[in-house]
Amino acid sequence: MTSEELKRLDREVIWHPYSPLVGSSDPILISSAEGAYFHTADGRKILDAISSWWVNTHGHARKEIADAIAKQASEMQQVMFAGFTHEPAIKLGKGLLEILPKNQSKVFFSDDGSTAVEVGLKMAFQYWHNMQKPKTKVIALDGAYHGDTFGAMAVGERGTFTEPFFPYLFKVDFVDFPQPDNEDKVIQQFREIASSGEVAAFIFEPLVQGAAGMRMYSPELLERLFGICQEYEILTIADEVMTGFGRTGKYFATDYLSVDPDIYCLSKGLTGGTIALGVTTCSKDVEKAYHHADITKTFFHGHSFTANPIACAAANASLELLRSQDCQKQLEMITKHHLEFYNKVEDHPMVAKIQHLGTILSIEVKSDDATSYTNNLRKKISTYFMERDLHLRPLGNVIYIIPPFVVNAEDLAKIYNAIMSFLNEINQ
Repeated sequence: MTSEELKRLDREVIWHPYSPLVGSSDPILISSAEGAYFHTADGRKILDAISSWWVNTHGHARKEIADAIAKQASEMQQVMFAGFTHEPAIKLGKGLLEILPKNQSKVFFSDDGSTAVEVGLKMAFQYWHNMQKPKTKVIALDGAYHGDTFGAMAVGERGTFTEPFFPYLFKVDFVDFPQPDNEDKVIQQFREIASSGEVAAFIFEPLVQGAAGMRMYSPELLERLFGICQEYEILTIADEVMTGFGRTGKYFATDYLSVDPDIYCLSKGLTGGTIALGVTTCSKDVEKAYHHADITKTFFHGHSFTANPIACAAANASLELLRSQDCQKQLEMITKHHLEFYNKVEDHPMVAKIQHLGTILSIEVKSDDATSYTNNLRKKISTYFMERDLHLRPLGNVIYIIPPFVVNAEDLAKIYNAIMSFLNEINQ
């Protein structure tokens, strides 16, 4: 089919995520992708500065991952994971436990980030059920995003995205998002809820809230919350779906902490952005609650494509790349250049706030409208950069950069220069 035929057919049959059915621009038809770039059907070359919704860690069409997928597809494409197992899953489980904190002991597979969170929540609730200490409350941070399935929505921000579903979401106790001027208040809120003795788990995006606008908070504050969790026997669930696999400059954002979570939720960069796969891991203490001859203590959860061999093969190849010296040098290079641009732009009159951690850089642009996903600058920002062949899909009035790790210094300079030009233009 021609490009025009494909575009017409897309309008007729496809319902795109986060896109109104009326008033949305036609999506851009991508014909191929390589390294840090998309190639469009009409010949454009677009720099993917946000890693395709934060999933593409090692660049598009990465040969090592493609070869691993092709090899596995020719050997075994799928086998049910209840009663069967296979080498790619075993190898991946071992590899993950090698880079996760030493308290982690078991790996449970699912389909994506949202299902990884669902598994983590269910695992925590059933832990207390199995221990015959039923607890029903969950604490989360204001502004959280943990996915679009019902459990994940329940522990996330109650706003425009979830309003139609409010009646169906279970109750969650939210504390204010931690900032330097309210940390003592957050601690007080948290302790008050925790002291009820009814809290099963605290779920959080460690150090960086992605969808809320790349909002960042301190590891010291998170450690204080962990201390309260230990005091009142509350399980901690780290949603590292976005922050995991090098995004913050370390393997995991919780590597900046001196304490370890009980449960991890992983996805996005897990397969290098090639195939959907979710993982939930748990500590030895959580695992113990399920070691029982009583079948009712079993964790009855599963997916048709649990531990799909092809997805596991992709993840193994991605993990090998992540642990390579070349990749670690790239993380250092991106971090260094981000910091240099941070220092250059932080005093710009149109910058309301700028934050940086590892390969993540975010800039909140001053606006008369409220800072939110629906801020009136959103379309203007997106259009400005797309006209310059840069994929910088903003979060409202927040411009952020999370590039694939293969990005080079010239690519980064192109992004920084475009952002500076945009800020200068709107300042005038």
